[in-house]
Amino acid sequence: MEALIAKNVTKRYANHLALDQVSLTIPEKSIYGLLGPNGAGKTTFIRIINQIINSDGGEIHVFGEPLAEKHVGIIGYLPEERGLYKKLKVGEQLLYLAQLKGLSRKDALEKIKFWFEKFEIKDWWNKKVEDLSKGMAQKVQFISTVLHEPRLIILDEPFSGFDPVNAQLITENILELREKGSTIIFSTHRMETVESLCDQIALINKSKKILEGSKKEVKEQFRSNTFVVEHNNNFFQLDTGRYEIVGQKPISDSHLETTIRAANGIKGNQLIRELVDVTEVHRFEEKLPTMADIFISLVKGEGDEALKKHLQEV
Repeated sequence: MEALIAKNVTKRYANHLALDQVSLTIPEKSIYGLLGPNGAGKTTFIRIINQIINSDGGEIHVFGEPLAEKHVGIIGYLPEERGLYKKLKVGEQLLYLAQLKGLSRKDALEKIKFWFEKFEIKDWWNKKVEDLSKGMAQKVQFISTVLHEPRLIILDEPFSGFDPVNAQLITENILELREKGSTIIFSTHRMETVESLCDQIALINKSKKILEGSKKEVKEQFRSNTFVVEHNNNFFQLDTGRYEIVGQKPISDSHLETTIRAANGIKGNQLIRELVDVTEVHRFEEKLPTMADIFISLVKGEGDEALKKHLQEV
């Protein structure tokens, strides 16, 4: 079963088209990266899922059912603009929010205790939110998002305000939640986080979906048949009709790093067989595009050829 299927979702604000026929398929028990520049339509889509606003067209199904009011209880939402009550004490606030999601007071207290111990914040119950640092408040907000054990968790820039240690803590808990069966929609601008966390990604730009698939599928689509070779500092000649040397730099007095683009249909093992006949090879690897490479190229509208050129130059 898919966790969420969106078909032709459209939303307009006055003269601004925020979402234009956006269709997405989010597999159950996956971490799904929802990517795009500011103003692309990501937040609008997230608000529609959370039923904060309504779409003007299209449909959304959650776990096989049309999106309805009852699904609020199985969704956890961490917005980019945090929404804690600053004057309330942390414990009272979490208790209140858990009960809003349908937990009994007894169950809520048990789950709050569990997360306080897990995050080593047992002495925070009587602290007011306004007395917490941004990172501390972020921890509380994350707990409020997952306290009711939602099947679908939506995280909008969840690492904002965290130092590396706490960012790692949240990362470990996101992975643990997926292992326990939750599906996570993850909206972020941090491409290194996408690389390490996401199973599937979609890219929205100018209100339209322009890319969707697994990380592996997406990277395969943008492979440029470019290879990096570290070799002895001696000259070698390759068939210029089949290979193009697009970059070269010294590694040491005796070693060079050469970037080679092979013609379509030429495999890496063919290239390395030819290289070992003309130089001593110390390292050989394919230069695959990063998610940042793909994101920047597509958002700029440069397309596939420009991405290949960019990869050869970096």
